[in-house]
Amino acid sequence: MSTAVFSVEGLWKVFGPKADTVPGDPELTALDPAELRARTGCTAAVRDVSFDVRKGEVFVVMGLSGSGKSTLVRCLTRLIEPTAGAIAIDGEDVRAMDRSRLRELRRHRAAMVFQHFGLLPHRTVLDNVAYGLEIQGVGKAERRARAREVVAKVGLEGMEQRRPAQLSGGQRQRVGLARALAVDPEVLLFDEPFSALDPLIRRDMQEEVVRLHREEGRTMVFITHDLGEALKLGDRIALMRDGRVVQLGTPEEIVGSPADDYVREFVRDVPREQVMTVRSAMRPGECKSPEHPNAIAADEVVAEAIKVVARSGSAACVVEDGHCLGVVDHERLIGVVAGTEPGAVAGTEPRKEAA
Repeated sequence: MSTAVFSVEGLWKVFGPKADTVPGDPELTALDPAELRARTGCTAAVRDVSFDVRKGEVFVVMGLSGSGKSTLVRCLTRLIEPTAGAIAIDGEDVRAMDRSRLRELRRHRAAMVFQHFGLLPHRTVLDNVAYGLEIQGVGKAERRARAREVVAKVGLEGMEQRRPAQLSGGQRQRVGLARALAVDPEVLLFDEPFSALDPLIRRDMQEEVVRLHREEGRTMVFITHDLGEALKLGDRIALMRDGRVVQLGTPEEIVGSPADDYVREFVRDVPREQVMTVRSAMRPGECKSPEHPNAIAADEVVAEAIKVVARSGSAACVVEDGHCLGVVDHERLIGVVAGTEPGAVAGTEPRKEAA
């Protein structure tokens, strides 16, 4: 998980009449959004953002409406042209790509799944899924065979000949996901794909993403305004506010070590026992055999450790790779749930994006 697929450095996207002058002017970059608009008539949707997306991870960008997250993901493939900064995919400069290379990037290397499905109403499910392959020039028999494989993978087997109007919202979103998967991209880019779905359908689609990632290990960048969705899906999360990344870290780091009051308020109502791991609650202590029934994995969530400790009435052994790391007892677990003990993720500091 150390190889970077996308690398972003000092990225700006400014809209307005003097957009190009903003990133290089320290006086202007120091202004808050309202002051910048009043002074220049410009809006900085993305402000000096830097991060890497590692190979095989689900990288979530989350924030409230207007935070800049959707603009950011569109900048990655230059659906929106950045104002300043650097973007690279596998080390190749995206901003230097000509039209031909950009077309290849969007058709083969990074596929987008949007909130609005964008299905062709006159085409069947199978032909909608095969559409990206058709654009690539793949022959009819080959693209339909590939489309059938992907349709089955997303749970739509038997619906290949239906039209979009004959599908539910969740089924149409599955078609959109299948269409992106069919071109076998290196990276899947999701721009709030489930926000218009009913809660139960949304949960099913989240489980579908988890399952596909577990089976394929494909790199994903996922945009959402929903904290629960971010915590469920993300290996790492970049939390945005007013165009900036205010904290970047694992779900456990963001919940356990908020970088500032804004993040702290954002995660205030998160059930900590469902996010924090046993590693954050353990203490030094003598451990019984790793095979002992009262043992629990270090990366298991605290909620599961509470069950183990409650069932046995004694401290549990914390294990990793067959080795005992320490013990966890009811006092430490209660402290993690309450946010008072140990108070932060063990061995970590809050991660903030450089200004």
